Amino acid sequence: MASRESTLEDSDESKKKRITKEEFLDALKMYSYVKPYKWYLIGAFIMLFLSSLLTMVFPAIAGVLTDIANGTPRYGLDLNNLGWALIVILLVQGVISFSQVILNAYVSEKAMADLRMALYEKMVSLPIFFFEENRIGELMSRISSDVAQLQNVFSFTLLSFFRQILILIIGITILVITMPVLTGYMLLTFPFIVVGALFFGRYLRRISKNRQKELAKTNVVVEESLHNIKSVKAFTNELFETKRYNEKIKNLVDISLRLARVRGGFSTFIVVLLFGGIFFILWLGANQVANDQMTIGELVSFISYTAFIGGAIGGLGNFYSEIVSAIGGTERIREILNKKSELDIHAKQELNLNGDIRFKNVHFSYPTRSDMEILKGINFTIPSGHKIALVGQSGSGKSTIVQLLMRYYDLQDGSIEVDGQNITEYDYSAFRNNIAIVPQEIMLFGGTLRENILYGKPNASEEEMIEAAKAANCYEFIMKFPDGFETTVGERGIKLSGGQKQRVAIARAILKNPSILVLDEATSALDSESEKLVQDALENLMHNRTSIIIAHRLSTIKNVDNIYVIEEGKIEEQGTHDTLILQENGKYAALAKLQ
Repeated sequence: MASRESTLEDSDESKKKRITKEEFLDALKMYSYVKPYKWYLIGAFIMLFLSSLLTMVFPAIAGVLTDIANGTPRYGLDLNNLGWALIVILLVQGVISFSQVILNAYVSEKAMADLRMALYEKMVSLPIFFFEENRIGELMSRISSDVAQLQNVFSFTLLSFFRQILILIIGITILVITMPVLTGYMLLTFPFIVVGALFFGRYLRRISKNRQKELAKTNVVVEESLHNIKSVKAFTNELFETKRYNEKIKNLVDISLRLARVRGGFSTFIVVLLFGGIFFILWLGANQVANDQMTIGELVSFISYTAFIGGAIGGLGNFYSEIVSAIGGTERIREILNKKSELDIHAKQELNLNGDIRFKNVHFSYPTRSDMEILKGINFTIPSGHKIALVGQSGSGKSTIVQLLMRYYDLQDGSIEVDGQNITEYDYSAFRNNIAIVPQEIMLFGGTLRENILYGKPNASEEEMIEAAKAANCYEFIMKFPDGFETTVGERGIKLSGGQKQRVAIARAILKNPSILVLDEATSALDSESEKLVQDALENLMHNRTSIIIAHRLSTIKNVDNIYVIEEGKIEEQGTHDTLILQENGKYAALAKLQ
């Protein structure tokens, strides 16, 4: 099962690692997604400051109320006047708090939506080999769980953290001015709390990062098993997949409990040190009241301020650890955002190719298997409008030739030219827009038939779509559905038969109107009746187009202009069906006899 584990992050990342200055500054780049909404954020901070100021009025009011009730007037106020003032303060506080929540929600929702869009845009613009190296479930975890963790920091934790700091500063300032002796004793506990917070925060970051990794692994198991549910059921591996998921869940629970123990230890540290010190200070304050050195109301105010300060200090530890954890979570996001895209999806260029293709001494090894050469000096030419076929055993390099033509990978040696120009000189999107592929395994989107056909040309008219459907021999079966083109095909086209999915894919390719067409064993998995319908549709599609056919069924390529027999990355034979079938001891003839 080790081979199925993530390659996205090295195991070294699980080792203890401090937050360096560079990492912190790199994490601050996430602020760029908040910057467009900075005035809303500034407004939220202003509301936060006003709310914190008003909050610190309540301990003072509590003390004044106590003294007035004990017959000790203060500031010339009576209980009624103080009551009305309290109502006004509460109403103002309510308005300010509501405004702060709305402003902050606007910032966090908009900023994180922009981040998700940037992350998704980066993912779809990365080269194919990135997705071969990384699991889809883990990528989904980054755009969901990791961004959600960051959103929680922006929407709640960050402002709460600053709120606690403001309460701490305002409260201590008031106490230092009004009751300096008692406040001095209280401040003696601060250095121990700060050191403890730094220690626990660093440890929490490491555990939290490991927890995110384990959560991603559980998502991978679910994503894989549900995407391949037919295989799971065909091999009766429901129990096997359940045990696999249970193993990941247990690991997640173990790490989560370890995280809880660390947080619990920090809470215990805060309770013992902070609140133990507070009660000692209160004991000192009670002695001052007994000796007439302060009033009962002043002691009540001091107790209230101390409670606010204690709560702020206790909250700082939790909020700090969450912020530090989020910095760790941004590493996985930034890892993707910092990767180099193969294309700019917004830079659209027009390119109309004739379809003259030439492979010149092409050598290639996959990036993940650089020590194994797949293609070993491939040379061939396809004139515009001609049809050629690639045949050979599985693993001989047929599909690799097509993937290189699509510029999914870079060559190690040689070149591929289209219309006399190296394909590396063309814009990615403009070049690929001239190529359409009809693969053996059709992957439709879970929307309607209309949406799947229009995927070939989103701005096509209704008439163009219908003509494409008719040419692909799928119009008739589509119209038999009660909802016609609005019929939902289900996840990955599960509601359609293999032949129906193939014809929908052909309609999509016809609508795209490509210069170059690739058929990757497009009829190999179909029954005879479906194959006839699909083959007729393919003939319509290949008309006057440069076509490359990868085929196992040699009966489907008898009429192509040239056939290339590929073996171990080399072209062993080439010619028409009629000439190759007559070659005694020829590889093509041997394949034909086997069929």
